[in-house]
Amino acid sequence: MSGQYEIGMVGLGVMGRNLVLNMADHGFSVAGFDKERSQVEAMRTEAEERPVLTVESPEELVQSLRLPRAVMLLVPAGHIVDAVIGELTPLLDHGDMIIDCGNSFFRDTSRRERELGEMEIHFMGVGISGGEEGARYGPSIMPGGRAEAYERVRPVFEAAAAQVGGAPCVAYLGPGAAGHYVKMVHNGIEYAIMQLIAEAYDLMRRGIGLNEAEMSGVFGGWSRGAAASFLLEITTDILAKVDDFTGNPLVNMIRDEARQLGTGMWTSQDAMNLGVPSPAMDIAVAMRNLSALGGERRTAADSLEGGPPAFSPDRDEFLARLEDALYAAMITAYAQGMAQLRTASEKYGFGLDLEAVARIWRGGCIIRAAFLENIREAYRRQPGLPNLLLDAETGAEVLKRADSLGEVAAAAARLHLPAPAFMASLAYFDGYRSRRLPANLVQAQRDYFGAHKYERTDAEGVFHTQWT
Repeated sequence: MSGQYEIGMVGLGVMGRNLVLNMADHGFSVAGFDKERSQVEAMRTEAEERPVLTVESPEELVQSLRLPRAVMLLVPAGHIVDAVIGELTPLLDHGDMIIDCGNSFFRDTSRRERELGEMEIHFMGVGISGGEEGARYGPSIMPGGRAEAYERVRPVFEAAAAQVGGAPCVAYLGPGAAGHYVKMVHNGIEYAIMQLIAEAYDLMRRGIGLNEAEMSGVFGGWSRGAAASFLLEITTDILAKVDDFTGNPLVNMIRDEARQLGTGMWTSQDAMNLGVPSPAMDIAVAMRNLSALGGERRTAADSLEGGPPAFSPDRDEFLARLEDALYAAMITAYAQGMAQLRTASEKYGFGLDLEAVARIWRGGCIIRAAFLENIREAYRRQPGLPNLLLDAETGAEVLKRADSLGEVAAAAARLHLPAPAFMASLAYFDGYRSRRLPANLVQAQRDYFGAHKYERTDAEGVFHTQWT
């Protein structure tokens, strides 16, 4: 006998609880379960008079839901997802559905959909971005799976999602793992932009000697300009925060060793599998790995210390250049991510609408930025656009800032401050607009040592030369 609750939630950590409260605030009844008793008690306390039921077991959860049942999971990616699915499937009927809202690897999502499909149970992989606050008040939601399964939860998702211009930041993206793939690339872009902002911070701090309050003011100004974005807004706040224990800027009390959960690495790995260049995302992953080598870096700093910086830029001019360079590099990060989505869509049969992707990223998500409206318009004008840089308006935005991007990269090199994301962004832009690249020499080298053959500019076919 089924109950009357609209949707279930397994996983009542902060993200899960906030999403339950969000859905309940929009009038949907939700049943929640977690193996941790403390999480269940926290949910019960925070729910107050909302239509939220907390249960003691997966059996009670399933029994409380209306038909066809829909159960959301917000648990850590990996084997835990499979374990929860294993507990739920014997309790579900044909036509019921499980919705994985975590950061699962897209190939795992494809496997789970196939396995559950054989049991006639729907499975959806749904990317959710926005952090704790987004889950509570409106995230960006990226659903993938069967279209008919999405219709079962569409009213819930549209109500709970962030709203921009009266439109919800959610759209059905495509079959299979489309939703989790889009979320994965979202996170790859996030890695790149975070690395670019960190490099800008380093150039201001170690390059021209700004203090944290001054840098907060600079980032605050930029966050109201062309590069306006959520990540610039939070950087402004972070740099203004004073540590309660020491009175120092809190950011200076945080170890310079960044962690990662894998989504950025997955993005880079699959871009390489697809043959899509994504240098800004690649270097962002590499720099997190380099940051983790804290002990080695400190040893190297002692043994490989150089002389004083050889370049002292004019402060105001440099900050203006840096703002332009950051904006241009951010655009190239979006361009790399969107190009990867286009290729993956063709390869994996997702059928992605890139205009829709840009639309639902405008609010709620971590990479939300004013420029996403421009990206949306670019794909509305040309749905088959192979690269965002080929949109006339977008290309012009980067082109008029390319010199600043070059100046910042050069300044970083002169100062011996690592700014590889700026450099990679410049190389990507210059490489993409190069009529000729030196890959002809690479091909000749490959043929020389491995007889891999090459193609000629003046004849069809493949050729091999006896070079000596």
